[in-house]
Amino acid sequence: MAKRGNPAGLEASAISLLSRAVELDTASRFQESLICYQEGIQLLMDVIKETTDAAKRSRYRQKISDYMDRAEQIKTQVCKLKEAGRYHEQIKIPDNGIGYSYSKLFQPYLDNTLKEVWVNDPYVRQIHQVTNLQRFCEMLLKGPAKVKIINLLTTHDVGNRNEQSKSLEELRKSLHNYGVILNIKYSDTLHDREIRFNNGWIIKIGRGLDYFKKHQGRFSIGYWDYDLRQCHETTVDIFHRQHTKEA
Repeated sequence: MAKRGNPAGLEASAISLLSRAVELDTASRFQESLICYQEGIQLLMDVIKETTDAAKRSRYRQKISDYMDRAEQIKTQVCKLKEAGRYHEQIKIPDNGIGYSYSKLFQPYLDNTLKEVWVNDPYVRQIHQVTNLQRFCEMLLKGPAKVKIINLLTTHDVGNRNEQSKSLEELRKSLHNYGVILNIKYSDTLHDREIRFNNGWIIKIGRGLDYFKKHQGRFSIGYWDYDLRQCHETTVDIFHRQHTKEA
């Protein structure tokens, strides 16, 4: 992140964020674009504080006004679509794509009204799949959400049921230490993958939580930071419903 006292660095960061905001806006990825608009606008405000050139300050103020107007238009549009139950956003993750960690993917839909989550995923069986769920839960714990209940519906690992149960129980106990209840249920017929939030957001990922490729080694880039981990090709569909029913 650019340091204060370096207007050129701040301006470059602001331009990068706002360019990304426009790109996401054009792709109708409105929730993500809003975050970039807000962060880019804040950086431009910081640029103004560090700039003495009157002409530049005036130009920055005009840009801020323009971007704020667009951000407000997006908010209004999203609210209307949500109220009508017609909100739909789609993200296509390319093969070998990077930059699609759970934080990046879900951040726009986390707010302080989020208290309960439903994860329907038939493939939370093997160790790496339980690890994916663990990372997803860690992301929820960081806020601003105030998640208290996570409901998991998955299928049994017929070949290694004991290891699956042991891993999920360990995760359940760990979440309990953070004041979060993990409810675990199994279904022999579950096929569809879906994540639902009590604040109305529904996220359907073609591959569920298991869209990251296997790491190349413990000391390879992307082993720890999932923003740098390559992904399998998959599609993410995001909807909003005014009312969601408990599973």
